[in-house]
Amino acid sequence: MSAYDCDVLVVGGGIVGLSTAYALTRAAPGTRVTVLEKEPGPARHQTGRNSGVVHSGIYYRPGSLKARYAVRGADEMIKFCAEYGIAHAVTGKLIVATARAELPRLHALVQRGRHNGIPVRELGAAQIAEYEPEVRGLAAIHVGTTGICDYTAVAHRLAEASGAEIRYGAEAVRVDRRPALGVAVRTASGDVVRGRVLVNCAGLHCDGIARMTGDEPNMRIVPFRGEYYELARPELVRGLVYPVPDPAFPFLGVHLTRGVDGGVHVGPNAVPALAREGYHRGVLRPRELAATLAWPGSWRMARRHWRYGAGELRRSMSKEAFTAAVRRLLPAVTPADLLPAAAGVRAQAVLRDGTLVDDFLIQEGARAVHVLNAPSPAATASLPIGREVASRALAALARA
Repeated sequence: MSAYDCDVLVVGGGIVGLSTAYALTRAAPGTRVTVLEKEPGPARHQTGRNSGVVHSGIYYRPGSLKARYAVRGADEMIKFCAEYGIAHAVTGKLIVATARAELPRLHALVQRGRHNGIPVRELGAAQIAEYEPEVRGLAAIHVGTTGICDYTAVAHRLAEASGAEIRYGAEAVRVDRRPALGVAVRTASGDVVRGRVLVNCAGLHCDGIARMTGDEPNMRIVPFRGEYYELARPELVRGLVYPVPDPAFPFLGVHLTRGVDGGVHVGPNAVPALAREGYHRGVLRPRELAATLAWPGSWRMARRHWRYGAGELRRSMSKEAFTAAVRRLLPAVTPADLLPAAAGVRAQAVLRDGTLVDDFLIQEGARAVHVLNAPSPAATASLPIGREVASRALAALARA
């Protein structure tokens, strides 16, 4: 009888963890994979709490993992949804400049998109109405490969198709790694699951799992709550409308996204969360907040980006200020048009020096692979990310 319950033990049942399990069983049939997910079902955090956009890859630095995986992943995600009958659409999107200072950044995005192999159409002010009659701007670009899908349904399908053993309600509370013997994970219920190699896809808690394993990741997750509204008059928006992003910050700004259900989400407004799963303003977990404040990078980040953060906080506290931000793109919007919607939390990796990690971050330790930064566009890129992580896990398995 084997001393191991599985060959690869995946912690985290979001879309990246499930894509990894899916990739493992396809790349190496017969590999025994177990996924531990602390919630009663998959996709309960970042995967199931976003705007459902299948990103084109236009924003990301050429050659980066984000650029390579988003471009490839967008095409694969649309095909996956079509194959399995999951709700999706290729809608295209507008990125709109509303101030002259944004025009050079918009042009830079055109060049970046073309460098990344993404078809882009440049639009003058009058041409914006061809796509979005209610949107106003000085100029825009249309990105035809952007789409939308139901990522929660994708996660469920990956779980079914992977053939892995998925254990829900299994929160990892302790990891015992012995390089000569393997990795054992104790869950909150007292069960012990033993694997030859561990894969850490724990999202909001990935840094904690890495340290529990005995690997120092040299980063910490700093959670940002993304606050959304729903548009009471969805007919004002046909598809997806984005502002020109600030390249100094890894957030895309307040945008408008029509989902597969026909509703239009407006947001997110990004503010620091007081807990890893702080989906509401009143959620405070003192131990988690203390850990964030104890990380030197949190304070250095705050000093570097306080002006940007102040604007986000102002829009969080004032619906009128949030409405004003939306009206730059969509002048017809009023405060009454914005109905509160469910929030999400972004697991943002921050280095000790305060740098916000801008690319996907995957590190390896003895018998372990850690996915340490996988916010948007990780859902879009989840299939190629899963293959990358699976490849590293199988290499670790061969060395074990």
